Amino acid sequence: MEPKNDTEISKFLLLGLSEESELQPLLFGFFLSMYLITVCGNLLIILATISDSHLHTPMYFFLSNLSFVDICLTSTTVPKMLVNIQTQSKVITYAGCIIQMFFHIIFAGIDDFLLTVMAYDRYVAICHPLHYMVIMNPWFCGKLVLASWIIFVLYSLLQSIMALRLSFCTHVEIPHFFCELNQVIHLACSDTFLNDLVSYFASMLLGVGPLTGILYSYSKIVSSIRAISSAQGKYKAFSTCASHLSVVSLFYCTILGVYFSAGATHSSHSSAAASVLYTVVTPMLNPFIYSLRNKDIKRALKILFH
Repeated sequence: MEPKNDTEISKFLLLGLSEESELQPLLFGFFLSMYLITVCGNLLIILATISDSHLHTPMYFFLSNLSFVDICLTSTTVPKMLVNIQTQSKVITYAGCIIQMFFHIIFAGIDDFLLTVMAYDRYVAICHPLHYMVIMNPWFCGKLVLASWIIFVLYSLLQSIMALRLSFCTHVEIPHFFCELNQVIHLACSDTFLNDLVSYFASMLLGVGPLTGILYSYSKIVSSIRAISSAQGKYKAFSTCASHLSVVSLFYCTILGVYFSAGATHSSHSSAAASVLYTVVTPMLNPFIYSLRNKDIKRALKILFH
């Protein structure tokens, strides 16, 4: 019998991180705290960069955009999970699942692209300091951010439309805390070859491409720093990109952790637990990484609070 799209099935069940009832209050408090810290921390970064004219530079322009995207990325997944825990319900509507998946792809992709752009910004600042303001002019920076939005909105729209054409039968349980693309596709009872093919090529182009750009930028940065004669000059040059390098390492290590954990254990619940790292933990830590050792951000925050 040919599988068909069952119109009676209008919802999915998000199984979450754990089905043990005694752990639900602990998970609720844990994720609510992390969500509030993420929103407040990134919002402070945005307000600090806007309020302080000394931070109206390309680096902090990209940082404020990264903070905004981090807030959006966390807001696509955590609030729904908190509502489900509080109401003791695992239900998410079919439309809600597609919408959540749509926005998650957008913000996760833009996050990755912005980290690549920030690596290029550091490359120009260190390797071509005399031409920095000419190359990284406001018009060019704005076009880079706009391009990232256009690319990932179109890509997410493509993936969502392709997911809509899939037929879902009776198995509607998603062993995750949000509607992750691969989890939704693998629930389909129709042919998913085209979806898998698009996901594969997109991961190579939109995933490996930015990582290659980051590695290339930092290879040039390391070469330039090694050419500096004084130790103080080397330290000053490296300190300008230390925070970004920390965020990049955290982001990609957690992403790789998701795929390696899923591949090693073949457990969707393990993949869901690993996904917490890049969807919740990384956006929460970014403001701390950029502010703890950054004198400009500290000064801007002091001015903001006063």
